[in-house]
Amino acid sequence: MIRPNRTRQNGLPAGWGRLARRGFLAGAGVVGTGAAFGTGLALGGSAPPAVAAVPGRSALLTAALGTPLRDLPEAVREALERGAPSGTASAAARRAAAAAAGLTPYRDPLPVPPVLRPRDGRLTVAMRPARVRLHHELPATRLWTYEGGHLGPTIEVRRGSRLRVAWENDLSGGFPVAAVRVPFAYDPQLPLMWDRPGREGAAPRADVAALPPWTAVHLHGAVTGGGNDGWAENAVLPGAAQLSEYPNDQPAAGLWYHDHAMHITHLNVMTGLAAGAYLIRDETEARLRLPSGDREIPLVIMDRNLDLGADGAFTGGLLYKGIVVADDPYELVRPFTGPFTLVNGVIWPHLDVAAGWYRFRLLNASNNRPYRLRILDEEGTPLPAGAVRLIGADAGLLPAPAPVADGLSLTPGERADLLVDFSALRGRRLRLANALPEPGARAELMEFRVASRAEGAVPFRPPAALTGPRPPAGPATGPERLVVVTPVYPRDPELWEMVETEAPPGPFPVDGIVQIEDEAGRVRTYRRVASNFTDPVRFTVAAGDRENWRFLSLEKSMGSYPHPMHLHTVAFEGVSREVYDVSSFTFFELPGGDYGAGTSTPLKWLRKGELSAAEKGPKDVIALAPAELVTVSAHFTGPPGRFMHHCHIYEHEDMMMMRPFVVQPRAVIALAPHGGAHAPRH
Repeated sequence: MIRPNRTRQNGLPAGWGRLARRGFLAGAGVVGTGAAFGTGLALGGSAPPAVAAVPGRSALLTAALGTPLRDLPEAVREALERGAPSGTASAAARRAAAAAAGLTPYRDPLPVPPVLRPRDGRLTVAMRPARVRLHHELPATRLWTYEGGHLGPTIEVRRGSRLRVAWENDLSGGFPVAAVRVPFAYDPQLPLMWDRPGREGAAPRADVAALPPWTAVHLHGAVTGGGNDGWAENAVLPGAAQLSEYPNDQPAAGLWYHDHAMHITHLNVMTGLAAGAYLIRDETEARLRLPSGDREIPLVIMDRNLDLGADGAFTGGLLYKGIVVADDPYELVRPFTGPFTLVNGVIWPHLDVAAGWYRFRLLNASNNRPYRLRILDEEGTPLPAGAVRLIGADAGLLPAPAPVADGLSLTPGERADLLVDFSALRGRRLRLANALPEPGARAELMEFRVASRAEGAVPFRPPAALTGPRPPAGPATGPERLVVVTPVYPRDPELWEMVETEAPPGPFPVDGIVQIEDEAGRVRTYRRVASNFTDPVRFTVAAGDRENWRFLSLEKSMGSYPHPMHLHTVAFEGVSREVYDVSSFTFFELPGGDYGAGTSTPLKWLRKGELSAAEKGPKDVIALAPAELVTVSAHFTGPPGRFMHHCHIYEHEDMMMMRPFVVQPRAVIALAPHGGAHAPRH
């Protein structure tokens, strides 16, 4: 995240100063009252040429986006030039690294949250403070929770059974997470700063400590009306309740609830309001006789950091540590990753399992960290083919089980429904591990301890088919949508909503204009119509329409973390993934000192990418890697209302990579004045 540095300009053009007034406070997600640059329309007509290029992004900034430092020699050089911590800071850093290494893995049993099955169509879930141990060797941690657990209770409902939930805010006390912002320093002998506990000598941020218990609950994946979706600005304070109604008129799926308060979601989830499972059951699922009861277990994954006292010992407090990787002329803070991986709210737990089949409902509830998950034996060898099968994605079951050969990839917000067979692994100890680089203090998330005795019951046999062949997505009946994600630096990444237009005359680049040359050589021109959450609604969907939404990343660094793109209120299917040469997208200085961004020549199609079995649907989050264009097909069959689409990296969402869209009956859209700013745009 980028924050203006108002004191160090180093002779850069005057445009830097004007751009600096954008007003983001990196890490807090607070937006100033001034209008953000870049929200205006880039209209046809002669545009003045760019007069100066923007200074390039440093390699260290690229490393902050997720590319492993080891893969960027120039970033290592830059980091070494900054120097390692010295004196007291060096001693504290070494104590912090030792503290992280000293926690015993697999010490605590995996907690499984209680299940709530409402019978009269009503339920009350209280948000309340609690003290919870995150690890047996740690002091208790003060949290804000759903019903007293670090992971909220599992809510289980039947398809078509309407549920009204009162999300009661009974929270109290000061904000339970300390937040600091720390300049990056590099010591090759120590874990990276984001993989160490402790404040690194920084003072806690007063702006975060002053936050009240202001919460909004979003049921992620729910097909519900706009008034029940957990609108981010409709958060409630203690003594009030958010009243939401969920029709549950959708196929069996693993949904989840979490905080979605405007500007501060990335902080609120850290307090303990990160996740609770919400399972919809139906007859199709019941006929499959999948593992159930104590053989169906949620595995909710998140990474966190912990505070240390002056003596280097853990205090039990949670810590939001933002690492400043650049401060001239802008302050860029790396979106949060932490050294400790928690599963169901506990650091590195273990689970005793019988030698048989289990169903695991996985969720990546992290702020920013992606995972490629593998189950490994004691020698680090993945389980044999057939022992792990994917049967469902975000929004429901797949047509048939799919093998998990090279690991299971999950970006924030994505879910997976897995069957795992432990029957040939009696007496073994297996590890669930993250195969991606820089996984935190440990690559392993948890341990499975398989019983030595064989099962006596008739063994479960996975079904060959689940929901049966899915017919291909029907033709789009509504307009095509294009959403562009811009690179980090010199501005925060932005979410641009685009409409197709005629190519403007005159030289390129033109601010807000993006040209794309597709596989067939056809060049299409798009103009930006919105880029900030407060811009007017530009995408209005006719209820019942099927639309193709296209997400395009203009990030050039291939190792950067993907953007998890999420649509509220609808499930979708992946249609295609394509890779483009995005090098022609550039930032530039305009006469008068402002900065613009656009393509100097059309983006070039390079090749087709691959969609995984999960990405072909049903989904509500899809990973968008650098230089990719991903197309999904969404059928808006649910209730109308005002909803959001956004990147599910919480820091990005909170700094306005989120936009409203509206679903309305077609007859209402037809009566919009003058065709309406809300009318569908083809």
